[in-house]
Amino acid sequence: MKSRKRMMTLAAAGMSGVLLLSACGGNGEDLTGGSDDAGNGDAGTADDLQDVNIALIAWDEAIAVTHMWEVILEEKGYNVEVTDVDVAPMYQGAANGDVDLFLDTWLPNTHEQYWEDYGDQLEDLGSWYDNGILTLTVPTYMEDVNSIPDLLDHVDELDGRIVGIDPGAGLTDTTQNSAMPGYELDDDFELVTSSSAAMLAELDSAIEDEEPIVVTLWRPHPAYAKHDLKDLEDPEGLMGDAETIHSIGRDGFVDDFPQLAGWIEDWTMSDEELATLQEVTVGDDVTDAEAGAREWLSENTEFLERTLGDDAEGLEF
Repeated sequence: MKSRKRMMTLAAAGMSGVLLLSACGGNGEDLTGGSDDAGNGDAGTADDLQDVNIALIAWDEAIAVTHMWEVILEEKGYNVEVTDVDVAPMYQGAANGDVDLFLDTWLPNTHEQYWEDYGDQLEDLGSWYDNGILTLTVPTYMEDVNSIPDLLDHVDELDGRIVGIDPGAGLTDTTQNSAMPGYELDDDFELVTSSSAAMLAELDSAIEDEEPIVVTLWRPHPAYAKHDLKDLEDPEGLMGDAETIHSIGRDGFVDDFPQLAGWIEDWTMSDEELATLQEVTVGDDVTDAEAGAREWLSENTEFLERTLGDDAEGLEF
């Protein structure tokens, strides 16, 4: 059985000991594991607990890979619960042992403070993606634009516009306050902000008509599977260094889930794999992320064999 419950954000003060509601069943039974669960069912090896609770923060790559692992683990006999949660209570909940696993920790920068606060109460299961970057991006048919400084030679062609996302996004701040002044784009370009959806709609429209456009984007993102795109070189590193995405478990996760921990530790994804997975789980017109994950897994048997080894034998999606 699987269920999804909305975890309420915990108040910052005086709530560190409060259990996250979605870590328990309706009768208060602890779903995060204990010695009574060991060896039940067919999950993993006889040493793996049967019930696993995966925290999910609603970011595109997190939605994609969480549903991918949900589908894999259900096929392997686990009872999977996915808990929707915000970032701060997720780290608090994992540190308290209220959720078992989270698949989208960005290090060393994005989640640095959370890792400093809670890292000694968590288990780092390793990095599965090593190219988490903020970018300025153009369609590949813009052959003469290959680096951010090249934009200065195409101001009129681009109508002096860089198409951005939400005004409050970190990507917006980095573009506006680091890259644009650093490459002296301020006088000639305006960063047009609205929303991620509006940026993608404008990108779709420009590419359909093969018109020039430059957008703020980031990897991983499903747009890279949908379109032929080119990240502009950033010779001064003003958009920031690449980050790695890690999986983390609650304290004791490896001991309670030795085989699952081994699969997670062996798991890596390329840009192409992640982009195509996102396209069928969070892309345009997707209504069932789990069905999309099943479709992707059925078409990527080499990924399964690389990740699960002999344990991939017999899996059908």
